[in-house]
Amino acid sequence: MNINDWLPVFTQHDIIIKRFIILACYALLAKAVDIFINRVLGRLVRLSKMEFDDEILGIIHSPIYWTVFCLGILHAGSIAPLPPPWEIVLPGAAKSVIVVIWSVTALKIIQLTLRQKTLETLLRRRIPATAFNIITKILRIFLIILAIAWLLGVWQVDLTPFFASAGIAGIAVAMAAKDSLANFFGGLSIFMDNIFKEGDYIVLDSGERGEVMEVGMRSTRIKTRDDILITIPNSILANTKVINESAPIPRFRIKIPVGVAYGSNPEVVGELLLGVAARSSLVSKAPGVESRVRFRSMGPSSLDFELLCWVDDPRDKGKAAHKLLTAIYQALTEAGISIPFPQMDVHIIN
Repeated sequence: MNINDWLPVFTQHDIIIKRFIILACYALLAKAVDIFINRVLGRLVRLSKMEFDDEILGIIHSPIYWTVFCLGILHAGSIAPLPPPWEIVLPGAAKSVIVVIWSVTALKIIQLTLRQKTLETLLRRRIPATAFNIITKILRIFLIILAIAWLLGVWQVDLTPFFASAGIAGIAVAMAAKDSLANFFGGLSIFMDNIFKEGDYIVLDSGERGEVMEVGMRSTRIKTRDDILITIPNSILANTKVINESAPIPRFRIKIPVGVAYGSNPEVVGELLLGVAARSSLVSKAPGVESRVRFRSMGPSSLDFELLCWVDDPRDKGKAAHKLLTAIYQALTEAGISIPFPQMDVHIIN
């Protein structure tokens, strides 16, 4: 065996050593970047009063470290041809890790950004937070599809047959998922028209009343006062009458009918009812929403009044009505004002 027989062996070992050296250099570079982010950028962002930049730095810290390391793997593998199947597997695996890492990072950054934007918009423009939940879900789906397409491209998967059959498959999927699509666009119409948002109290056309718990892509969930969760498809909500008791301001007016006996002084009754409303802790005392009393009619058995007052939260509607009726009954009894019951006088002639 001569020197020419040993040359390929030395050359092969030399390439392996070079690859390890390159990988070690990139590992040191990744560690240097890690130290720079922790000690330099970390101190700079801690000087600011905003938490947003701290959270962004925490999100991108680890992805940058592993991206540098994966780039080292790609560089080490590119200095000389790799034996099969490593010539495809190693670069593909490194690129796939980079794609997955930054896809997850992008989702986290979008969610964080929209959460900050939601707070700003709620304060300045009063756009409901539900809109940003829908936008987040749409962007999440878009990024997942983009990441899958990128991964298929990394592994050199031919997408031409897929796109060629996408037209026919799209028609079939649209026919099969027409109800889901109707619910999706119904959710968009709820968002665009700003019909209601999470936390609002609504009354459906069918009579159910409750608090909006979640406005999703396909359905809306409402919790009634009996703690029963109702799930309604968005396509139905978008095409029916919905009463929003929390809009445009989160106040709700309640009407308490009161009947007193004939012969009672209407002025005294009105002052008594207003006094009851003024003493109630559940009745709103905000300017412009003062309680009122209206003399509605002279009924068959009673003088019919109505107390009109506001509560600051629609969920207090039942409690406020209960307390007001109790206080009105006690006040009328103490004032000696009778509450008549329905009666009929029959006169017999001869």
